[in-house]
Amino acid sequence: MARLQRTLSLGSVVLFGIAYMTPIIVLGTFGILSTTTGGAVPSAYVVAAIAMLFTAFSYARMAAAFPVAGSAYSYVRKAISPKLGFLAGWAVLLDYLFLPMAIWLIGAAYLASAFPAIPQAVWVLAFIGVTTLINVVGLKLANTINIGLMLVQFLVLVAFVVLCIHYVAGDATQALWTLKPFFNGDVHLPMVMGGAAIACYSFLGFDAVSTLTEETHEPRKTIPKAILLITLIGGAIFIAVSYFVQLAHPSIEFQSPDSAATEIALNIGGDLFVTFFLIGLIVGQFTSGLSAQASASRLLFAMGRDGVLPQGFFARLGRFGTPVNSIVLCGVVALLALKLDVTTSTSFINFGAFLAFSLVNLAVIFHYWINGEKRGGRELLLFLLCPLVGLVADLWLMISLDHLAIILGLSWLSLGVIYLAALTGGFRRQPPEMDFNEA
Repeated sequence: MARLQRTLSLGSVVLFGIAYMTPIIVLGTFGILSTTTGGAVPSAYVVAAIAMLFTAFSYARMAAAFPVAGSAYSYVRKAISPKLGFLAGWAVLLDYLFLPMAIWLIGAAYLASAFPAIPQAVWVLAFIGVTTLINVVGLKLANTINIGLMLVQFLVLVAFVVLCIHYVAGDATQALWTLKPFFNGDVHLPMVMGGAAIACYSFLGFDAVSTLTEETHEPRKTIPKAILLITLIGGAIFIAVSYFVQLAHPSIEFQSPDSAATEIALNIGGDLFVTFFLIGLIVGQFTSGLSAQASASRLLFAMGRDGVLPQGFFARLGRFGTPVNSIVLCGVVALLALKLDVTTSTSFINFGAFLAFSLVNLAVIFHYWINGEKRGGRELLLFLLCPLVGLVADLWLMISLDHLAIILGLSWLSLGVIYLAALTGGFRRQPPEMDFNEA
């Protein structure tokens, strides 16, 4: 039987995770977070980072216990029950299926602000069409494009921060180090929590490295360390960048919150830098959307192959050896971007993430504390209190989401319960188990 080679080190896995998170997204969503928090974006990222660290710890514990691909789906299925595992997978599917939509919507919003004569819908359709075509042709072409463009977004992110520092340093009335970006008279806890619920969108993907289990040296040690390091490094990047951007633009007034970073880029660097920034952001969104659509289509294909979704449609490959039906379906789903704004679309995706995160925290308690009976003093902290804090934080963030996003999220969850009932004959049978190793 063919096996993947274990060639990845801790550093390689961490770099993959950071790249998957697309750090430049902190600029893409800055305006939305600024208006939501009342000008305290760094505070939202601090809250989000703390909540995500507790959840990342739970992922790390479960990755050590079950060094297999499948992430939340596998952990909940093995630790609690196959049926609840299916619902965890259904929540993760929401992220995978709708993430390309949100990515392309953010990119389209910035292009529409740069070229107001062209409707935003045109840019959305262009993103969907080009990325779908590339992914249909195959991953080799997609990976070649991704590697060439990934460096650009990191250069833009560094340039943006440097120009923010230069802009603030040139103003004698502003201090470079101050708590104002975190606290001001207009900021209240519900506003920060609402912002943190959106800010967690930037952390999506910290758990994606669990899919590299079969290709990593000593996965029981390496993957848990990588998950925690990715969350820490990603959180540090988001807090630092948002701090300097908030310092350079303390106001919450924007022509368009969805594309606010363009206005800030103009203030700190002029017309030339706006062009440079826009290129970097669109490159970042394009490469991220390319990867997200590819990942989603492979998950749908795997679910079809294993009988979790209808095999006739999802388990078919096209002439290029790619799951064409699944790729095209992701593109069709992304058409919802024509009717949603960035806030609702990112919040909708976060609903699925928070649901999956909550179940993983619960899985730690079941696997170690309840079933494993690890109940000493140290275990009380590690396997009960920490996951409970993560669980409460995730649920609190979930109810802080945009109301429409909560309604859409609950609708998605209801569909999952109905489909699970049909799949299991009214919950009398166990659902089919996915074999991620073959993916």
